Amino acid sequence: MTVDLDLLSMPKEDLLVLSKKIDKALSDYDARKKAEARAAAEALAKEAGYSLSELMEVGGAKGSKGAPKYAHPENPSKTWTGRGRKPKWVEEHLAAGGDLDTLAIQ
Repeated sequence: MTVDLDLLSMPKEDLLVLSKKIDKALSDYDARKKAEARAAAEALAKEAGYSLSELMEVGGAKGSKGAPKYAHPENPSKTWTGRGRKPKWVEEHLAAGGDLDTLAIQ
C-alpha cells in the first residue's frame, strides 16, 4: 500500500502528530506480530505435549556454568568448565609444569 503525502508542504505540528501516529501504529503492529508468534509457538509446543514455559526452561538456569571439562587429580569434586578465571588448583598445576590436558575429564 502506497500513501502519497506531500510531507514537505505540511506544517511542523501536523508532521509531529503524524510521526506520533506512525510510532503508535508501528508499536501496535509489533505487539500483534509478537502475540501471533507466541500463539504459534504455544500451539507447536502443545502439539508436542509441552507447554511453552517448559520448553523455555530446557536450556537451564540463566547464567548456567556449563559442564565441567577439568577435574582436580586428587579431589575429583573440584571441577572447572574451562571458562572464566582458572581456579587456584589449576594455576598451581600449570605453575608446577603440569599440562592442562592431564586434568581433562575423560
